[in-house]
Amino acid sequence: MIGSHPDAPASLRPPLPRLLTRAELPRDTIALARFLLGKIVVRRLEGGLATGRIVETEAYLDGDPACHAYRGMTPRNRSLFLDVGHAYVYRCYGTCWMLNVSSEAPGTGAGVLLRALEPLRGIEHMRRARARASVKDLARGPGRLAEALRIDRSLDGIDLLRRGDLWIGSDGARTGAVGESVRIGLTKGAEARLRYYIAGSGFLSGSRTLNR
Repeated sequence: MIGSHPDAPASLRPPLPRLLTRAELPRDTIALARFLLGKIVVRRLEGGLATGRIVETEAYLDGDPACHAYRGMTPRNRSLFLDVGHAYVYRCYGTCWMLNVSSEAPGTGAGVLLRALEPLRGIEHMRRARARASVKDLARGPGRLAEALRIDRSLDGIDLLRRGDLWIGSDGARTGAVGESVRIGLTKGAEARLRYYIAGSGFLSGSRTLNR
């Protein structure tokens, strides 16, 4: 498993990751979904920082019937049309927020859903947000991920490649084998194998069948 133990003393935890640059991000949505595996989400909260390693993503392509941009730009989805590396945050079925990373060039509606994190630091903040859930379950699934990091619509459209309340970095860790499967919980485009994950991670959402 990549990363240090989330309950390690602060003095033993790794330093904050290097901020990613826009130049190094692939502009192809599938390539970006794979590239983001192993990268680290950093969230600044009132009580301190919380971080987690991305272990699972899903790609939503230009022209994809499952993508929110499929029918064109609206006030709700306009962040998907921003340059690669911006946050698109939406509420799913009126119950939970979900965090996506815009992909492709400006004006093209596509993005990558962050589906699961391996918590690294700020576990106490995540557990307060998630009603004392186990470390394994803190960010296992996109709704839990957003809840653990207190992500909501106020973060929609922010640049994830600038240090601030929410950003993405890298500590140079290698991911190892990458698995793929169909996306989870869809009716449109359900057969497309556009879900990617770090094989063997104990923090994945989905069934064991999908995570083989």
